[in-house]
Amino acid sequence: MRFTTLDGLRRWLDKLAEEVDLVAPTDVDGHVLYRPVTGSDQILFDYERPELSAKDFLLPATEVLLRIEQKGKEVALEEVLPDRKQVLFGIRPCDAHGIAVIDALFLEQDPPDRYYRHHRERTVLVGMACTRMWDGCFCTSMGGGPTDATHLDVLIRPGEEGYFLQPVTPKGVAILEGLPVEEPKGEPLPVEEYNEPVPVVPPEKWRPLFNDRIWMRHGERCLSCRICTYVCPTCRCFDVTDRVVDVQPGLTRIERIRVWDACTSPNYRRVAGGHNPRPTKPDRLRNRFYCKFCYYPEDFGPLGCVGCGRCIVACPVDIDITEVMQVVAKRA
Repeated sequence: MRFTTLDGLRRWLDKLAEEVDLVAPTDVDGHVLYRPVTGSDQILFDYERPELSAKDFLLPATEVLLRIEQKGKEVALEEVLPDRKQVLFGIRPCDAHGIAVIDALFLEQDPPDRYYRHHRERTVLVGMACTRMWDGCFCTSMGGGPTDATHLDVLIRPGEEGYFLQPVTPKGVAILEGLPVEEPKGEPLPVEEYNEPVPVVPPEKWRPLFNDRIWMRHGERCLSCRICTYVCPTCRCFDVTDRVVDVQPGLTRIERIRVWDACTSPNYRRVAGGHNPRPTKPDRLRNRFYCKFCYYPEDFGPLGCVGCGRCIVACPVDIDITEVMQVVAKRA
């Protein structure tokens, strides 16, 4: 464990910003969001859970995979793999947990996703422990916690007179070189409160509830707005499409892009002939829950939820994932 003051932390971050792409929690018109920064003066050090997760910096909402250029009969392909290194500073433990959940699909399957792996290898996760549980949080029920260092390269814990930094991986040890270190003063701040535990039902007990009325009751409220998917640190569904970016006499330029998709979207499973196996909102809401707590853990290992609570806060019709989990636990 290493200790530094706020001034020492700022000097270290300013140096990092000169060497790599630095992403950190910032204030964007009153909203806490992870954003690229050029210096420590743009970073929030006392902040709540950011409103969006950090997955966008490893699995971008829109990502160019290939550039295609056609001149007459000649076709040239250019793979887009930007050679950049980035440090995600101040990432909350639940967001690092979410990245580990996505790793199980994109890295640990054969073959791994080439583009995701490229970003992941060039990323260092420097986390900031939470000093309290935020509105909607239930991370402790999902195997995480406000001070969980499991999925980070470095864990930072705020103290009364500075910050305690714990390197967790070789990446973490390397990134802390150059950090101004002092003798520890005081202790890390404790976590002020814990929320009520949420029951976690094993995957095999979800299957008998496939036709339960709970999906109709909650699904009819759903607006198919997809907010829950976009704020979620573990949702990773995507679509791939081609777009024309330039057309000139004898020359056409096309980009192949990957974009986020959502299983709550009405057209998500529609096939070429027009058939949609999940035509109703209850069908799609049910799939979202089964993906997180049944299909994904069965296929890839981890639960598809880290308990960050963002979907609870963001949902415009108050669909509460913990409420559904409690009902499932009673009926399983």
